[in-house]
Amino acid sequence: MAGKFKIAFLGSDAIALPLLDWIAGEGRGALEIAAVFTQPDRPAGRGQRVRPNAIKAWATERGIPVHQPEKLSESERGILANAAADLALVMAYGHILSEAFIATPRLGSLNFHASVLPRYRGASPIQTAVACGETATGVSLMRVVRRLDAGPVADVERVPIGPLDTAGDIETKLAQACVPLLARTLPLLAQGVLSFLSQDDAQATYCRRLEKKDGLLNFGASAAALAARINGLFPWPGCTTEMDGQTIRLGLADALPQSSAAEPGTVVGRDPEGLLVAAGEGTLRLRRLQRAGGRMLPTAEFLSGFSMGDGTRLPSQPMTELLLAR
Repeated sequence: MAGKFKIAFLGSDAIALPLLDWIAGEGRGALEIAAVFTQPDRPAGRGQRVRPNAIKAWATERGIPVHQPEKLSESERGILANAAADLALVMAYGHILSEAFIATPRLGSLNFHASVLPRYRGASPIQTAVACGETATGVSLMRVVRRLDAGPVADVERVPIGPLDTAGDIETKLAQACVPLLARTLPLLAQGVLSFLSQDDAQATYCRRLEKKDGLLNFGASAAALAARINGLFPWPGCTTEMDGQTIRLGLADALPQSSAAEPGTVVGRDPEGLLVAAGEGTLRLRRLQRAGGRMLPTAEFLSGFSMGDGTRLPSQPMTELLLAR
């Protein structure tokens, strides 16, 4: 690429930080972040103090102009035009872009979506893929269009989902996966030879914004489905159960193939790795537990200060559907 290639970045979540670090570090000889658009400062944390998000903090530290509109207007499109960006890169921004805004950079606007499209379009692709028991996912680089995650895809960087990976673990992997994806596609885009393939809408699946109630568990489900839900919803919104009248948060689980004759939800033992609970099929092993106000602990450490005998029954609740109808 001849001369500095200017990028406008639109994002509001820390998942984009490895990508930004690469652009500002290894790519700084040829690349420049001309402007950053991110969500306004919001209350966050236990104290609900208003503070900048990770993207604003990153840009401010480097003296990069930051814009935080409540919604994008013609004024923001003018800011983008004045930045003379060759390309707008979007990841986890949180605003809908107008056609005019999308088309303002010389080479248009591209989005990093945290799934292998057309599967898991929507608001919670990482959590939902893990919670649905997928064994792999990825980051798709696509053109931004005015339909939900429906633009043509240039390339995908895939990552495996291990049986003990939580959504938090996979988010970290996907954040890193953005770097090689951009590194190999950006030169092709600059040369005008990067090709895009239309998605097959008939294969599309959709996920929604998650809520606290999604963390309720029905132990009549298979152990594999329960473990996937627990791991997929950690750290947010988190799965919980009742033990000895207390709400206990579940941080990690896996499934054992052996089934128990006990009623689903019954504690049937423990091993060095966790607490064993009967399920509709197989046995669920709870590996990390947390009581209210405490820390998330390996189960053996948790149980050293919490009485939990065999035969204890964990109550079941209806489990919500995470995938949406079309």
